[in-house]
Amino acid sequence: MDINATLFGQMITFIIFVLFTMKYIWPPLMKVLEERRHKIAEGLAAAEKGHHDLELAARKIKQLILDAKAEASLIVDHANQRAHQIEEEARTEALEIIARMKKVGESEISAERDTLREQLKQEAIDWAFQCTEKLLHKNIDRAANEGLIHQMQEALHS
Repeated sequence: MDINATLFGQMITFIIFVLFTMKYIWPPLMKVLEERRHKIAEGLAAAEKGHHDLELAARKIKQLILDAKAEASLIVDHANQRAHQIEEEARTEALEIIARMKKVGESEISAERDTLREQLKQEAIDWAFQCTEKLLHKNIDRAANEGLIHQMQEALHS
């Protein structure tokens, strides 16, 4: 193969083409490639950040669920305590009502007993007077009858 002017011409044309490409085509192409690489890097970083944020959100959700369960348990415990307290208050109030009703009943019974006692005393006195009257009608000895009446009255009053 001979080196001739055509080969030199092709080399010069190739060098001019390479220089022209390096001067005018290569920089915009490199700029586009650099921007694309930068966008890809940003996208990867955003994806990594999104993944990290997703993990944080999952942890936060788990913690919120645990906190909500603890709070719900606390609320249920408070409700149970309040229910027991209300039950105890109702029991105490019922016992107080029962005690009051018992006192009223006892006072009514006592009043009825006193009334019956008085009626019984009155009946006993009436019976004693009737007996005395019958004795007086049968016996003429007035002094003995009066002594007997007096003894009966003392016996009834004591």
